[in-house]
Amino acid sequence: MYISGFDTSPFGIEWMRFEPDSPLPEIIKTVPHIAFEVDDLEGALEGEEIIYPPGSPSDGVRSAMIIHNGAPVELITFRKRSTPHVA
Repeated sequence: MYISGFDTSPFGIEWMRFEPDSPLPEIIKTVPHIAFEVDDLEGALEGEEIIYPPGSPSDGVRSAMIIHNGAPVELITFRKRSTPHVA
């Protein structure tokens, strides 16, 4: 899998490309998806058709993919950063 664009996109768009033998589900490799930040990943997955289980693609990030109305949707949660205590 190759990822590019996020750091340079004014819209936060990230492009993904996959090797032909990538083990990801075909719908993830061939249908563009949108991602939504959620506060509670496990809660957001309840009752949904999960096509890629929860995992951590990078430090402080957890995500999973579901099917919604025939399209893949990524649900993402970010570890909350603690705010420094100011005296």
